[in-house]
Amino acid sequence: MLGTVLHAPGDIRCDKVEDPTIQKPTDAVIKLSASCVCGSDLWPYRGLQPVKGPQHMGHEYCGVVVEVGSEVKTIRPGQFVVGSFVISDNTCPHCRNGFQSSCEHREFMTGAQAPYARIPLADGTLVATGTIPSDDLIPSLLAASDVLGTGWYAADAARVRPGCTAVVVGDGAVGLMGVLAAKQLGAERIIAMSRHKARQELALEYGATDIVTGRGDAGVAQMKELTAGVGADSVLECVGTQESMMQAINCARPGGSIGFVGVPHGVELDGQMLFFQQKNLLGGPAPVRRFLPHLIDLIMSRRINPGKVFDLEVPLADVAQGYKAMDQRSAIKTLLRM
Repeated sequence: MLGTVLHAPGDIRCDKVEDPTIQKPTDAVIKLSASCVCGSDLWPYRGLQPVKGPQHMGHEYCGVVVEVGSEVKTIRPGQFVVGSFVISDNTCPHCRNGFQSSCEHREFMTGAQAPYARIPLADGTLVATGTIPSDDLIPSLLAASDVLGTGWYAADAARVRPGCTAVVVGDGAVGLMGVLAAKQLGAERIIAMSRHKARQELALEYGATDIVTGRGDAGVAQMKELTAGVGADSVLECVGTQESMMQAINCARPGGSIGFVGVPHGVELDGQMLFFQQKNLLGGPAPVRRFLPHLIDLIMSRRINPGKVFDLEVPLADVAQGYKAMDQRSAIKTLLRM
């Protein structure tokens, strides 16, 4: 079959790759209904993360089960499933405490920008929908696999509660999903930090009440003006740079919480600074599996539409165009059709 392969920074191709097969009795193979390009895929694409030979790309996925291993009990062929970008058994102590992204048998999904994919630990990783979804729901269900679940975790880790004031740092796909999540979790005021009109408009549609265009100290100052100098109860950090992390920390009020989900690159925090900030920090790779049943229910009942975050759709053969558009910020997120 054909799949997306990153050969070197900037060199992404649709190449021949091996068809996935059952390798362990706990595996499943699914036929993907769609896949997509993640913001984290851009780190190696831009050369900011090592590329050690050709890499089969893609970790966001949904589709129909075509085959299962002999030990798979809860998933069967013919079901439509959504899975987390982190493979987990969903039974170890960390999974049972809601942190499947720290599973004792954790793997990170790869190879999903292709027509078929092998899913290890299928029982613990995949969640089946009650019925086969209509085609218009596919983008939203695909979003649940990572970008929506990650934005939701940012809001959960930031302790977004009904009536609170939340700030979202980052207007990429994860940040926009963070806005959606904060709204669903009951935030009364949601301040989205964005300098791009199309992203501002989608943030407002998803529930943002205010837009701040400044970055760094200027962005913090603008946010403080909106909160009478107090700061936010909850801050969602959805970028992963030194500037964005400090912006998030400085936006939170004393006693406030920061949920950080941007994959960190060059982030260093000073202990003395953290000591006197008196703020809560929780983040890391999102335990999407924890949230999947609820997110799938919200999507299937059409109470949320995270699929709007995909503003470019291309066939798999044109995947290089999708990466380029996201790299140049002419697209928020690229949907790949098989």
